[in-house]
Amino acid sequence: MSTSTLKKVALYTLGAFSGVALSLSVQSFAAEKDKKDNETLPVQSIRNMAEVYGQIKANYYQDKSDADLFEGAMKGMVSDLDPHSEYMDKKGYADMKESTSGEFGGLGMEIGQEDGFIKVIAPIEDTPAERAGVKSGDFIAKIDNVSTRGLTTSEAVKKMRGKPGTKITLTLSRKNVDKPIVVNLTRAIIKVKSVRHHLLEPNYGYIRVSQFQERTVAGINEAAKALIKANKGAPLKGIILDLRDDPGGLLDGAVGVSAAFLPADAKVVSTKGRDGKEGMVLKARPEDYIRTSGRDPLADLPAELKTIPMTVLINSGSASASEIVAGALQDHKRAVVVGTQSFGKGSVQTLIPLSNGSAVKLTTALYYTPNDRSIQAQGIVPDVEVKDKDRAFESREADLAGHIGNPLGGEDVNSSNEISTPDSNETAKADENAKSKKGKDKDKDEDLSSRRIPNPAKDDQLRKALDLVKNPAEWQKSLGLAAKKPAPKKDKKDGKDESK
Repeated sequence: MSTSTLKKVALYTLGAFSGVALSLSVQSFAAEKDKKDNETLPVQSIRNMAEVYGQIKANYYQDKSDADLFEGAMKGMVSDLDPHSEYMDKKGYADMKESTSGEFGGLGMEIGQEDGFIKVIAPIEDTPAERAGVKSGDFIAKIDNVSTRGLTTSEAVKKMRGKPGTKITLTLSRKNVDKPIVVNLTRAIIKVKSVRHHLLEPNYGYIRVSQFQERTVAGINEAAKALIKANKGAPLKGIILDLRDDPGGLLDGAVGVSAAFLPADAKVVSTKGRDGKEGMVLKARPEDYIRTSGRDPLADLPAELKTIPMTVLINSGSASASEIVAGALQDHKRAVVVGTQSFGKGSVQTLIPLSNGSAVKLTTALYYTPNDRSIQAQGIVPDVEVKDKDRAFESREADLAGHIGNPLGGEDVNSSNEISTPDSNETAKADENAKSKKGKDKDKDEDLSSRRIPNPAKDDQLRKALDLVKNPAEWQKSLGLAAKKPAPKKDKKDGKDESK
């Protein structure tokens, strides 16, 4: 391309950007004319962008279309904000809408991004990912032997979804495992049964929520009735709500699940945006959890669910909506929270459709518990900490590069152990290492069985939760215990933590 042509390209592009900038500047001035400190658009940055565009058009070894270049610029602009904001093309937007319906094709896991790699927040119960042994905190180093470095979460989702029955290979990197792990999976229609229940022993029930979906609230009611039926029609004396490795889901599902156990109109969650002022406030009332007009799914809920001793199980895989539920029940002293500190995803993502059929998912606010605590990057601290001896490490929001810090101060809570990112040289030998896993299939099957049929004898966290609801005096004493724990003392000289 000649110098004169390059100048024309650059000038044309600068003109286009400047036109947009002028339009936005006028709109901004009209909306913010009362503010003396109204910021102007960075003209020099726009000029630099135009120059980069011109250089690519002139010198890049392939001819890239304007649409591809601008889409790449939009992806980069949004993804650099925080780990949960992203630009979605038309297909990515369609996939996002599909994933909240409770049935979709794929592997069944919630993923995020850290250090340029795709990271598993939590596998969804009873899906190909869980059955293959994918665990919370795993890095997905390769998809079908192609590196995931630099992929957005939506791009990774797109690669992992496909026609049911087709094969896919994931190369995983896991803390405390020296060599990469290769898992071969078969894509399936993911039918998420988000609520499971079990009568642990007479009078004491267990409800597990694996993900918050459209029918989760109704599922809570159905599970409660089924437990009473299994209890020979007698009211329950205690209930355990298991939110471990629940990656979240629909906000109204979280509000509805909270409403099942809280008094009417109790505050469940609120949001605050960039101005720091309280925005949306959601309470335990039908209008805040019924998705469409119709019957209240909790209308005939067994009355004792509002008053009997209750415990909530959480761990580092409990994220977003599950943290909202745990925080609400903890703040209202309705339940004792047992387990380990939760993931810490306390940010609100708003899906904003664009005119061309694509969309942007932007972090627009942060969630706050009823006592005005921010979940972000710190999570929910259990009242009674019980570690899972079989869990190799914890993985949390604060491990994600570019995460938003907690606005109320205090230290962001990272994983308890350093997690190394995948090494490209190691992953080249991963196929050989996968074969050594076959001898562990029996143990894996037993582990999955214990997750679906809860057994307090083999689950320390569940056993403690059950002991508490069976002992009302101890349960009462443990309510809100996390809020009473003193903060670690700091050394005045060097600021080091003196606590042990």
